[in-house]
Amino acid sequence: MKDKVLILNQDFSAIAVCSVHKAFLLVYLDKAEMVTKSEEQLRTITKVYPVPSVIRLQHYVHVPYYGIALSRHNIMRRDNYTCQYCGTVKNLTLDHLLPRSRGGGSNWLNLVTACSRCNTRKGNRTPEEAGLKLLRKPIKPSLQYFLKMHLNLYNQDWGMYLGVEK
Repeated sequence: MKDKVLILNQDFSAIAVCSVHKAFLLVYLDKAEMVTKSEEQLRTITKVYPVPSVIRLQHYVHVPYYGIALSRHNIMRRDNYTCQYCGTVKNLTLDHLLPRSRGGGSNWLNLVTACSRCNTRKGNRTPEEAGLKLLRKPIKPSLQYFLKMHLNLYNQDWGMYLGVEK
């Protein structure tokens, strides 16, 4: 069973992802409506319910946007668990493009995923000084970015609500 459900605000904008259990409760308590359902079912002793894939809240909810939390996991997720210098997927660490010792901060635009070999090679230098080239420039991701990037992990039904063409 797909264990995640996309939550849409009343205006059909994606605002969160939740568990099937929480989504089912929102629909059952009439706080949300089921927009799309999966082929699976939830069964009780006497009834069978469809498993939601996408739900829409009945009332508009103002959700302040604080951004995606800066964490090791989210940086690696943004970089698709790949070294941004050589493309390997083994022995991954985080690297400051402008080293901390030279005034570089820990933020979305200064941190990238790097294998330990490339990170050691770079040392206390910038990528240019070390002769390394980035595969992709780092960005500050949004919720939609993460959902689009990992769409295949969840459900293809989400694509039309995230602006992804099938």
